[in-house]
Amino acid sequence: MTRSLVLILDFGSQYTQLIARRVREQHVYCEIHPCTLSIDTIRAMKPGAVILSGGPASVFEEGAPTVDRGVFELGVPVLGICYGMQLTSHLLGGKVEPAGEREYGPATIEIHEARGILAGFSKGERVEVWASHGDRVVSLPPGFSPIASSPNAPFAASASHERKIYGVQFHPEVVHTPRGAEMLRAFLFEVSGLAADWTPGSFIEETVAKIRAQVGDGHAICGLSGGVDSSVAAVLVARAIGEKLTCIFVDNGLLRKNEAVEVVKMFAEHVSVSGKQLRLVHVDASERFLSELAGVSDPEQKRKIIGRVFIEVFDAEAKKIEASGVEVTHLVQGTLYPDVIESVSFKGPSATIKTHHNVGGLPARMKLKLVEPLRELFKDEVREVGASLGMPHHVLWRHPFPGPGLAIRCLGEITKQKLDVLREADAIFLEELRSAGATYPAQYELTWQAFAVILPVQSVGVMGDGRTYENVCAIRAVTSKDGMTADWSRLPYDLLAKVSTRIINEVRGINRVVYDISSKPPATIEWE
Repeated sequence: MTRSLVLILDFGSQYTQLIARRVREQHVYCEIHPCTLSIDTIRAMKPGAVILSGGPASVFEEGAPTVDRGVFELGVPVLGICYGMQLTSHLLGGKVEPAGEREYGPATIEIHEARGILAGFSKGERVEVWASHGDRVVSLPPGFSPIASSPNAPFAASASHERKIYGVQFHPEVVHTPRGAEMLRAFLFEVSGLAADWTPGSFIEETVAKIRAQVGDGHAICGLSGGVDSSVAAVLVARAIGEKLTCIFVDNGLLRKNEAVEVVKMFAEHVSVSGKQLRLVHVDASERFLSELAGVSDPEQKRKIIGRVFIEVFDAEAKKIEASGVEVTHLVQGTLYPDVIESVSFKGPSATIKTHHNVGGLPARMKLKLVEPLRELFKDEVREVGASLGMPHHVLWRHPFPGPGLAIRCLGEITKQKLDVLREADAIFLEELRSAGATYPAQYELTWQAFAVILPVQSVGVMGDGRTYENVCAIRAVTSKDGMTADWSRLPYDLLAKVSTRIINEVRGINRVVYDISSKPPATIEWE
């Protein structure tokens, strides 16, 4: 099947992923790519529409990011947002200058022409928007007309209705532009005539066909962690190739308390495809991983080591399967779109925030070919796909757990003793979060992710009239929709107090608990 595609060209905006979220919410498929994409590649993708993101640069600066002018000759609608609008004007014959007064935050625009992306509004209507720019368009290109203005931006929105090229000097993708979704809907459906054909059912049908073609006569193994992503990936691949898939659950010694037993039991009792259990192999490689990680403190080095050892374990298991006369050709991973976006950004390798285990933590040379059926999806979309596959609710709503596991929650050097302390603290936090449901309904599910972290810091305490000098434990809980941005959870004080009291009383080695109230950005969800 052929689906609608919106191509989002990224110029480095902190909001680019939100554009994708807003488009996907309309059941229209989109992809984010760097603005440096060649025009030949863009043509080959056959987009139904193009969106140019915002960005921190000024179009008249030396080395400012740009795009091939051929984008405007594709014959498909184009929407420029903030920097994207300025660049459109700059390339097509308009003029951009530094604004006399910069606009950052709330602004009000007045609608001059209720057409195109503003078709759902009324002429003369005043609309609240969110601005974030230091430059402004002062002269429009030939054939363009102003369709909205603000006190500081005479061309707050512009249009060439004939060419279906639009620009807005604000951010319709953020929640602070209350009616921004209406503008994006008008661009997608009224202007571009796209179909809302991006649904879990269509994704499953298309992906199953792709997997069958990709794996062919080979055999695949799946690195199964028991988390939402790898679980849905396993069921999706099993639907495509059946018994040609073997799931391998590796206990790397970096799992949560009782995780290995619970995962094996969960898949034996609750996860199946067409009434058949998935073929699952449980490998205990904990000593090997901890040996390789001994003495390592740098988080990037931890991730690289874990990625390498995982592949070595998978290769060894593949050889065992091949001993029975089956050729193992592919490795299945639950890589998601945020992993891809964060690891490969327009800004280049120097701006990489952290290497993701599924994306950048793998060796450059690998015997097995990767199958990543969820690579295009955000977390909430993965859960929708899992539900359409008939997977149980409690499996789909487990909190995310990072590929490197507790290695990036045990700051500094990793030891078994520190990991055991961390497991106990983490288990108490999650237990209390779940049991809080009687007083605070769905507290666990309202929280995107919750966990404990052992800090490389010790503090003085008093226990039983005696002095202690022990570890500090940080607990973190965030709310999010896709993991790209997150806010710290406003958990009830009495819940936090109970968690702190239990950890300090029950976990030897911790005498202080702190609560992380950092949002993403500027922090990341994980500490490393």
